[in-house]
Amino acid sequence: MIDLARIRGLLSERQSGYTLPQPFYVDPDLFAFDMKAIFETSWLMVGFDIELPSVGSYISINVGRSPIIILRDRDGRIRGFFNSCRHRGAQICKPGVGTARRLVCPYHQWTYDLDGKLVFAKDMQESFDPTQHSLRPIHVEVVAGSIYICLADNPPPFEEFKTALAPLLAPHDIANSKIAYEATLVEKANWKLVMENARECYHCSACHPELAVTFPVESTAYFEDEDDSLGKFQARMKAFDLPVGPVGGAWWQAMRFPLKGDCVSVTANGSSAVTKPMCAIADGNVGSLRWALEPHSFAHAVGDYLFMFSAMPTAPEETVVTAKWLVHKDAVEGVDYTIENLTAVWNATNLEDRALAENNQLGVNSIGYVPGPYNEVPEELVLRFTDWYCSKADAYLEKYLKT
Repeated sequence: MIDLARIRGLLSERQSGYTLPQPFYVDPDLFAFDMKAIFETSWLMVGFDIELPSVGSYISINVGRSPIIILRDRDGRIRGFFNSCRHRGAQICKPGVGTARRLVCPYHQWTYDLDGKLVFAKDMQESFDPTQHSLRPIHVEVVAGSIYICLADNPPPFEEFKTALAPLLAPHDIANSKIAYEATLVEKANWKLVMENARECYHCSACHPELAVTFPVESTAYFEDEDDSLGKFQARMKAFDLPVGPVGGAWWQAMRFPLKGDCVSVTANGSSAVTKPMCAIADGNVGSLRWALEPHSFAHAVGDYLFMFSAMPTAPEETVVTAKWLVHKDAVEGVDYTIENLTAVWNATNLEDRALAENNQLGVNSIGYVPGPYNEVPEELVLRFTDWYCSKADAYLEKYLKT
């Protein structure tokens, strides 16, 4: 059982503007708390509707210890359910992707339709009522082709995020895209260390030489710099009626920003990786649209492809990072793009970040670790992330310590 009073005491020790006390990065009870208070109550980005191309297509993932399934039903609607049979709780679909006419539990063959209703339960007693044993639904939202889920009974308000992101993301035409590549990394680091690293570029110029070719690593968290390239970029985008933001809320941010110099994509040399653009406006020279969700994800949409990053905790000192690259559905591998060129920069960046996060974990594990101060400018979004985490944790503690 999680000792919430202890966690409240640890949370009160955190000094404003500083990293968290050590237990938040290493302690099994804090990990269990994070899954309940953070991941089971937040909106999570899980992928794209083009990953569910037909009736019965599904994505099966785990959120902490909870198997989840997201699918397309017979009406074309995207739904989500706890992937746990209502008989004795067995996982119905293994993690991964697939297609099924109905969902059949491998244990005793209880069978569910794509709307979650139980349609077959072998030889149950006459008093059994199948209408009381449908799969438990989860909340699902789709924004301009991107999919989000929340496991909470009462999720955080979503409409503001949806309304703000949709016009920014729509020009990238996810409906006419496909997954070109997907990669998974297991990082031996607490998920908060992984995400603190992902929320700043204080380290980028020294640690990410590939990314630094095209990405404005020396700019502020909101991509401002001394030569006003952001202002010039925004004026150019306005001429094409392309929204740029920034927009944001308590748990999300989004904006379009310029890449370095004449770069049009995040590639090894700044040129397009794909000859068929996802966003053809301004000949695909549209900078990068970045949107990010607390607690676990960010994505970048450039003219020719879209990149998604998701960090899902699996243990106190282990996080699974999933990366996806989308390209235009008509782009042909080996003709219009190569996987090596498409993925080179972000693959290198993810591997470098894994080494950084794992090294960070080794130092945080030390009896000599004490929380340190964030740099208020380049680490602005890290501070925002940690403050959000503390606020979210405190709200959960306030609710459950009162009951």
